[in-house]
Amino acid sequence: MTISGNVFLVGPMGVGKTSVGKRLAKLWHYHFYDSDQVIVEQTGVDIPFIFEKEGEAGFRQREASVIEHLSQLKNIVLATGGGAVLQQSNRNYLRQHGQVIYLYCSVNQQFERTRNDQNRPLLQTKNPYQKLQDLMRQRDPLYRVVADYVINTDNLTIKEVIEQISHKLEKL
Repeated sequence: MTISGNVFLVGPMGVGKTSVGKRLAKLWHYHFYDSDQVIVEQTGVDIPFIFEKEGEAGFRQREASVIEHLSQLKNIVLATGGGAVLQQSNRNYLRQHGQVIYLYCSVNQQFERTRNDQNRPLLQTKNPYQKLQDLMRQRDPLYRVVADYVINTDNLTIKEVIEQISHKLEKL
């Protein structure tokens, strides 16, 4: 199968953007990037530390810079952070430089996948399920507006998600 151009994965935390992205990149012989991982590599500290020292605004500024740079590369698969769509500039870069796939999953699935993960600063709250609901309510419209395609990942394996993405993109 031949895919041309970049593929950008957006969606909430815990949906599998990194896992799916790595497999897609390998399948297509593309380079894979995870915007959060690039930020960690650039700063030498983890995401919770950045949130603690710079707040969410500082993190979002770093994220925007990384997305601007990475989106201009060729033949990549990029897994973005869950909040990357909050900034209009990020949405613009993604739309202009590749195909955007929204990996959707229900809040119940998100909660199951993230409930024991201490590396998610936004979930370090008394009620992480409520936080996931709030984030979905805020971000789902933004994921949908930037997306070329929406894939519902609930109860799908990584292989099944990849097959759906490949099927959508091979029509181009």
